[in-house]
Amino acid sequence: MDEKELVRDRNDIVDIIREYLELKNAGSQSYKALCPFHHEKTPSLHVSQEKQIWHCFGCGKGGDVFAFLMEMQGVDFREALEQLARKAGIELTRGKTLQN
Repeated sequence: MDEKELVRDRNDIVDIIREYLELKNAGSQSYKALCPFHHEKTPSLHVSQEKQIWHCFGCGKGGDVFAFLMEMQGVDFREALEQLARKAGIELTRGKTLQN
């Protein structure tokens, strides 16, 4: 398993998104929230804990835990990877180029 996959596996998407949004249960391992990327009154952002992905049916944005952090914080992939690695207690290999 490469470092990117290890970091993704050690950071549950629901836990990460809950740091930014109020998630409401929408069924088995499924959650919804108001999307922070566009104005809305009804929740259209859905999170699948089983698949470890998110998608907004209002603006079309979505992806994995890295994509959420990149969009939410306006950071690049490397910065999102480093933040999530620190959170999971994973030391990344220095000098290795990682692509998303």
